[in-house]
Amino acid sequence: MRFFDLIQLVLENINRRKGRVLLTAIGVTIGTAAVVILVSLGVGLQQNFTSQLGGIGALTQIMVYPSYGEMGVKFVGGGGGGMMDMAQQTQLITPQTIKDIQAIPGVKNVITRDYLQMGAMLKSGRLESWGNIIGVGTRDLGDLDMKVQDGTLSLEPGTAIIGAPVLNNFYDPKWRPGMPDPVPPDPMKDGMQLVLMKWTNEGQEIRKTIPLRIVGIIPESRAESDYTVYMHIDDVTKFNEWNMGRRVNRTKDGYQMLTVNASDVKIALEITQKIKELGYQANTPQEFIQGINSFFIILQLVFGGVGAVALLVAAIGIANTMAMAILERTKEIGLMKAVGATNRDVLSIFLGEAAGIGFIGGLGGVAIGWGGSFLLNMVLVAYLSSQAAQGGGLPPTAAVYTPIWLPIFGLFFATLVGLLSGLYPALRAATLLPVNALKYE
Repeated sequence: MRFFDLIQLVLENINRRKGRVLLTAIGVTIGTAAVVILVSLGVGLQQNFTSQLGGIGALTQIMVYPSYGEMGVKFVGGGGGGMMDMAQQTQLITPQTIKDIQAIPGVKNVITRDYLQMGAMLKSGRLESWGNIIGVGTRDLGDLDMKVQDGTLSLEPGTAIIGAPVLNNFYDPKWRPGMPDPVPPDPMKDGMQLVLMKWTNEGQEIRKTIPLRIVGIIPESRAESDYTVYMHIDDVTKFNEWNMGRRVNRTKDGYQMLTVNASDVKIALEITQKIKELGYQANTPQEFIQGINSFFIILQLVFGGVGAVALLVAAIGIANTMAMAILERTKEIGLMKAVGATNRDVLSIFLGEAAGIGFIGGLGGVAIGWGGSFLLNMVLVAYLSSQAAQGGGLPPTAAVYTPIWLPIFGLFFATLVGLLSGLYPALRAATLLPVNALKYE
């Protein structure tokens, strides 16, 4: 039997039993629609969540910290006595550490970081503010995946780049009720001063004022940069030396932190593991993203499984419909075989009808699922946007998202369910003996 003749015969048989086919296909429609809507919800929640993680840093970045091990016990002294010395075993980040990490394949660059280890205040005219002072061992903050709102990301000794929200924290210490609110300064135009503060052993405060030339402003990103003043690490090291009253020895004092950039996001986790094997603490946003993605994949499988249960129920309905069709058309089957139809031809006809019911139900399910996902997305986006506005978060761009492959998969899966559901009844029909089929009442 030719393929097009088979299709024509299947459509004619389905058309003869419109009511029964429609009722059977409704079960497939419900199951397919459930799969499309629930999986779309899982995909949309995943995209919405990951879009809110823009502030956790570039996925190629790896943060490295000194390793603070367990307390070690060491006996000191000689003779018949002695005493125990409890010391924490610490693996510092030294210049040798930087060389070891740079030797790892796939490492693009290593950037040292240090924090200001004393009190500090920012001043602009009469206005004052506070911010984290961080020294970085790079002359381009683009290496840290920063963006610029105004000015440049080029960082030279004696200059600073500031997060935009820091400017909103400036206040006038002499402000009184009734006075106009202070206007945030323009640091690139008006300049700024950094006031360092340390205390002697007697509790006396010593201040040191340093002119600060702001060369760039970083836009708000809900990340570390929002409340940070970035300076070159050489400047911050000099400030810390003034506070400690001695020079910093990187071999003995180490660095507080490193930022390691991988050449490719695909090897960030591998590099992180190798740094941990060197004995240091290391983490990357890729670890967090990987965990989140694993969770949402499981969630999508659970959602898809719920819809698959409905398809399973529909499959039983298709099997029942096809079994009843065989009983009703037993003489028809015998007549087809009597005029030359083979077992394969009969099998193909009944499998085609079962697959056709699944296909019709799948089409309806895909249409309903796509439309339902669109409506559900509008409702959830409106709700989540109101919640984000109350909590000060970013509004979601989408809560339900239907990837193009999902409707195609849903239609294919529904057709496959119909085909498999009709397999046993079709085999029964194909193996009927023509003589017995013609005598069947």
